[in-house]
Amino acid sequence: MIAYARSADYYDALLDAAGKDYVREAAVICELVERYKRSPGRALLDVGCGTGRHVEQLRERYTCEGLDVDRGMLAVASERCPRLRFHLTDMIGFNLGKRFDVIISLFGSLAYLPTVQRYDQAIANFARHLVPGGIAIVEPWLRPSEWEDGHVAARFADLPDMKVARMHVSRRDDCTAILNFHYMVAMRDGIRTFEETHRLLLMTDEQYRNPFLRAGFELHHGTNVLGGRDVYVGINSG
Repeated sequence: MIAYARSADYYDALLDAAGKDYVREAAVICELVERYKRSPGRALLDVGCGTGRHVEQLRERYTCEGLDVDRGMLAVASERCPRLRFHLTDMIGFNLGKRFDVIISLFGSLAYLPTVQRYDQAIANFARHLVPGGIAIVEPWLRPSEWEDGHVAARFADLPDMKVARMHVSRRDDCTAILNFHYMVAMRDGIRTFEETHRLLLMTDEQYRNPFLRAGFELHHGTNVLGGRDVYVGINSG
């Protein structure tokens, strides 16, 4: 099941209410690109692009495309950025028949892959889709040491015509975090509730790093870069 199959229409409202700053994050991405990219082009692919908030900010400086497995998310992204090209496909086996200068995968999107081996395959596919000197920028999700089992969390969005509450209690199954989100959405036509279960890999720093090295990347690691999160920047040597 697609993780955001039922909640895509409320995703942006919840993150806006939480203060996610896409303008600032896009500026940081631009700084990383200017620092590390060695290829001359400006083609950028956002893998796990969601509702297109990052490419919305980056499209003035780069020729952007997006990729996601969630049809609902891409519908929102296409409405937001109607001139951009979005691909409905997964992160592992996509084959777009072209190469890019920059591939980004932000907000822990790669943690939605089912196994560490699949993450390894995704990074190798990034390398195949980059020109020599191009870069891959990956923002990791939580590591096992950062996970808190039984953590009680909630987010709320208070818009004039829509109220959204999302709550969960965290738990884990070995190296997989399980977030069983409970939603309550109020709109003019009534109130609805539903649940979504999200499963995300808890990977160590070594597990994040090694696939880059196996794929032939020159790897750089920055701490506290994107809203307190790290980033891994791989320069494609091939």
